[in-house]
Parts: sequence; structure tokens; C-alpha cells
Amino acid sequence: MRDWQPFLGLPLWVWLFVFPTLLAAFCLIKGDVAGRVLRPVWRFLDKVYHASGMVAAGFMVLILLLIIAQMIARWSSITFPGSTEYAGYAMAATSFFALSHALTKGAHIRVSIFLKMNRFTTMWLDATAMLIAAITATYFARYAIKTNVLSEILNDRTQGQDFVPEWLLSFFSMFANSPTKWGEIWANTGSEWVYTPVWLPQLPMSIGTVLLAIAIWDHLTRLLVNRKTQIKGESIE
Repeated sequence: MRDWQPFLGLPLWVWLFVFPTLLAAFCLIKGDVAGRVLRPVWRFLDKVYHASGMVAAGFMVLILLLIIAQMIARWSSITFPGSTEYAGYAMAATSFFALSHALTKGAHIRVSIFLKMNRFTTMWLDATAMLIAAITATYFARYAIKTNVLSEILNDRTQGQDFVPEWLLSFFSMFANSPTKWGEIWANTGSEWVYTPVWLPQLPMSIGTVLLAIAIWDHLTRLLVNRKTQIKGESIE
């Protein structure tokens, strides 16, 4: 499988790196125009980041429920196969879904010692750092998705004792196939529980890294339009 196969007639790296960089340059040169065009997009993305944080919180609550279920099972001398694996999947989902939301709330570690020298270097150093971070996060997201695809191609299965119902796999398979194939997918779906395919717990990694890359590019454009960062840490008393 090629890493940068063409998409709509252009190599994938053009869509992932060149066009976002050109958008950032446009925001730098035509800040007023870019701001008017992008503000509705910014408001929508803020809601997406907030929703992602809520999903992360939901998986954190799930970890607590799994721990309680493990305790009850141990006290009742009942086996709970796969509980450790489920908790690990929930922990990974919590971490990756929280990435974009944490960035917007200033929860990521940002070394700002050089950003406080003067107002001129602050903007340019911050923009350069965010551009490098955006490119890095985009690479991470690209290969996270590729890992998902390879796991599905190889039909890689978990080595633990965790199982999932077949209907759950069919549900997620719908998003990777055209609607014309949905009937065939559900016709071949049984009622059995099967070993967890590795691509399923890898999905939060792919989604979370994609949202993180979008969030960094997004805040880079906001920085270039407003000439100051829009990432502000929440004060805690």
C-alpha cells in the first residue's frame, strides 16, 4: 500500500501539507478576509473539540465502571474475561480523544520561555513552533490511519481474552463501505462473539490524532489572523 497515493488527481501529501500551509500563508497575508471566512469554521470546530472531550470523559467513566465490575466479579468468584483489555482500550480512547480538547484548553505542555522575550518574536516563534507541530501531527495521523488499514487487511486479532459481538464490527464496517454493500454486510452478520480485531481499539487513536492535527492547523490560522495565540490555559484556584 502506497503511503502518498493520489487523491482526486493530486498526491496525498499535497492535500495534507501544501494546501494547509497555503491557507496559513493566506491567513498571514490577508488576515481580515481570512478571519471573516474562517470564523464560522472555527465555531464549528470548537464544538467538535468539545464533543471529543466529552467522549474522552465518557471513556474515563467507563474505566471506573470496569474497575468496579472487576471488583464485584472478584468478590463473587465470577470470571470477567477480557476486563483488563477492555480497560486498556478505554484508557487509550480517553487519551486520544482528549488530545484536541486539551490543546484548545491550554492543557498541553508548551515551553514558553522564549515566547516572552518581546511581542514581535512571540508571534513568529509561536507560529513556527505550531507549523512544525502541525506537520508532525499530520504525519502521525496519516500513519495512524495506515496502521488501522493494515490491521484490517491482515485480519489481526487481539492476543487477550476479550471478545466483541459481530454486529458491532458490522456497524463500523458500514462507514468503510458504500451504502450498496450495507445489506450484504448485515446479511453475513451472525450473533456470535469473536476475538476483538485490532483495528477496533485502534480507531480512537486514528480519530484522536486526526482531530489533534486539525486542531493545530486550526489554531495556527487563528494565530496568524489575530496575531496572538488563542490557546489560553484555564486558571485553577
